[in-house]
Formats: sequence, structure tokens, C-alpha cells
Amino acid sequence: MSEQFSEQGGAATMDPNALVRWLTSQFIRKLIKPQRLSKQRKIVEKKRLAAGDKHIVEYFHQLDDGYSHLCAQVLQAFCQRYDIVLRCHLVTGATGHNSAEPELLQQLSQYDANLIAPHYSLESPGANPSLDRDAIQQAQAILAAQSSADFAALVSDVSAALWAGDKATLNKLAEQHGAVSAQQREEHIAKGNSRRAALKHYSGAMFYYGQEWYWGVDRLHYLERRLAELGVDRDPAAPLLMPRFEVEPGRQKDAGTLTLEIYPSLRSPYTAMVFDQTLELAEKTGVNLVVRPVLPMVMRGVPATREKGVYIFTDAAREARSAGVPFGNFYDPIGDPVRRCYSLYPWACEQGLGNQLLSSFLSCAFAKGVNTNNDRGLKQVVEQAGLDWSVAKTLVGQTDWQELVEENRLAMYRAGLWGVPSYRLLDSQGEQVLALWGQDRLWLIAREIERQLTFKAES
Repeated sequence: MSEQFSEQGGAATMDPNALVRWLTSQFIRKLIKPQRLSKQRKIVEKKRLAAGDKHIVEYFHQLDDGYSHLCAQVLQAFCQRYDIVLRCHLVTGATGHNSAEPELLQQLSQYDANLIAPHYSLESPGANPSLDRDAIQQAQAILAAQSSADFAALVSDVSAALWAGDKATLNKLAEQHGAVSAQQREEHIAKGNSRRAALKHYSGAMFYYGQEWYWGVDRLHYLERRLAELGVDRDPAAPLLMPRFEVEPGRQKDAGTLTLEIYPSLRSPYTAMVFDQTLELAEKTGVNLVVRPVLPMVMRGVPATREKGVYIFTDAAREARSAGVPFGNFYDPIGDPVRRCYSLYPWACEQGLGNQLLSSFLSCAFAKGVNTNNDRGLKQVVEQAGLDWSVAKTLVGQTDWQELVEENRLAMYRAGLWGVPSYRLLDSQGEQVLALWGQDRLWLIAREIERQLTFKAES
């Protein structure tokens, strides 16, 4: 057994999951190191040059996905802007353990895409609640008949007609550009799914370049910058096609009429990188912040595959670096560490330090490499939060938190959300204004707060 593992309390806890927790931590730390990424990129570029290949970007399109609809509008401009070869694939949505809530995800993709589209100057999917199955298959057949270059030029029109329920336009596009048979369509999609699986991913609206994945228009700016660094940006003086939006509190200050709910978990890398930023946004805008912690998805019985875990941690690390948030010295808190911290949460709230406890735990687990499974680590969490360890150690293991956390989970699901961190913005009457999933929607929350407050000030 590793001396480091023993020193950090792994053996002393007699926890059968301690070794797994330690091994997972070691793997994730190495996986998300910036030095590893830099080395990997150099190797990729060296191999590309040796083979005489061009810069090949692969794109995976899911026609019934709202995020793919936004990507469809960008593909042609992306190809024109960057000296790349784009290879397009048709795929279906995530399945099995890679898709915890497929129906909710499809609904959210449309709702969320409708919200963010105007900010990117794109057309939204619209209000069509359920796409026609035959229309989806016809759209797939049209795109399956195209070369990758023609796919990039045509996909926006096909997607617009599909989401608008415009069968006449789909028929016209099929006549003009051709469509494959039902069997050829299924073979084409199976090939796309197989290629995506071979590259170790599972979602639609995904770009792949040089062993790295980029999701939708939200992450395209990372790929754009990478291609620019490689010297293939044909217009380097121009702004990025899809910019990164920063979290910017507006000039208006609320008096607590708006309420911002956040649903965090203590094992979520995305929560870890955005929790303090959420607290800061609430303080600067004056909205009433309500923190509603939930159990991590795995602890709720929702399994996750290795490929999903790898993508989430690498993406979260990339997001943290971009936001300047300390992240990466990770010690997995899954299981007992989370329960032990939550057992102190009601008491911490009574002391007015509930948010500080959660913040401290996330910092220790995701940025400081603290083993929160033993008393030494938990003591560091507690004292860093400004709480008294001599009192806290007598409360560890209490169960009065469980009902609270379960009610939070149910409230999150009632809002059509299931992952973390999730947000709900409520008006002065307690009515829901927005319900969004993901740390990468805090910028949209900030803009909506400012819009609501400006409207109120002017009315």
C-alpha cells in the first residue's frame, strides 16, 4: 500500500472505499494537469506534421438536440474562418449510463438553447415541444447523402425546417440535394455513433480535435483559440465566432426582491469551480441567495461511465483555468466524506456559516488535495470555514440533514433539472423566472438579474 495513501488516513479509516477513492484522486490529478495537456498537444501536432495531415476537426450532429441546432448555424462560418478539414457525422443522443435523464435532457436542450441563442446572435430552436419522428428521419436522410463540406453548408437549413415543423421545405431540400434510403440512413448514423464511441464520447453537438472534446457553441471558443495558436485562423484580427461570456454583475442593486437558488453537491467539479462565484454574484447584485445542497448523482444511484467522468473533469479543469479559479489538486470526497460534511451543515447554518462550510469543503477537496474522509481533513474544512472543531466533532454523523437534502433533490426535479449545479431565479412573488443547469449558465443568470432589476427601476 502506498505510504502517501496510509499517511492521508486511508488505512486508518477502515473504509472499504478508501483505496478506490485514493486511486481515483491520483488518476484525476494526473489527467487534468496543465503540463499533461501541453505535452499531449505537442505530441498530437508532431504526429500530424509527420503524417502530412491537415488540421482535421470532427463534428457530431444530433438533429433532435437544441444545442446541435445552434452548432448547425455556425459550421459554415467555422470552416471559412479556419484552415481546417471538417468531417461531419450524424449521431443519436446519449444512451445507457451516459444519459441519466434522456427525456429531461432533450427538453432542457431546447429550453436552454432558446435562452442562449440571442446572446450568440443565432436563431433559437423555437417552441415546437416534440419533433416529428418522420421529419427527423427525413432530415437525417438528407444530411447522410451529403459530403462533409455540403453537410456544413446545408445543415442549418435542414435543422431550421425540422425545428419549425416545415415538412414542405424538407421535401424541397430532399429534391434539391438528395436523400439516402432508410437502410443507408441507419447505417450512416450507426457509423457516426461508432466513431464517437471509438473517440470515447457520448453526446451530440460535439467537436473533436487532437484528442480533446469541445461541446457546442459554449466551448467552441476554446477550439478557436487552439486553432489560432496553430496559425490556421484566416482572420486573426476578427473577434471569435463564439465568444466566452463572463459573469458580470450589472449596475442595478436589488433589495432582496429576487431570489437565486443554487443546487450544489460536494462531489461536483463544476460546483467546486463556481460556488464561490455564485456567492459573490448574489452579494454584488443584492438578490436573496438560497443554497439547496443535494447528494452527488452517483450517491443518488445514478451511475456514470468512465468516459463521462473523464470528460467532466477535463472540461471542468479547463473552465476553472479560464475563470482563474484554483482547481485540480483533487482528493475524491465521494461517499462518507460528503455525508460527514452534510451532517454538520444544519449546525453550520445555525451559526450563519453554512455557505462557508460548503465552500471550505469544496476548496479542500478540489483545490487543496485534503483527504476529507478523516478527522484531520474534516477539521481543516471546519476551521477554514470559521467553525469550532471541538463542537463539530461531537456532531459528525448526525442524520437530520437527510430530509433537507432529499427535499432539495425533489424541488430540483420539479423544476425539470437533475444535474449540479442547477439554478432557479425567482421573482418577488416566488414565481420561477429561469431554471438552468450548469456552472456555464451563471453569466445568463447575471444578465437576467440585471434585466429584471432594470425593468423594475424603469416601471
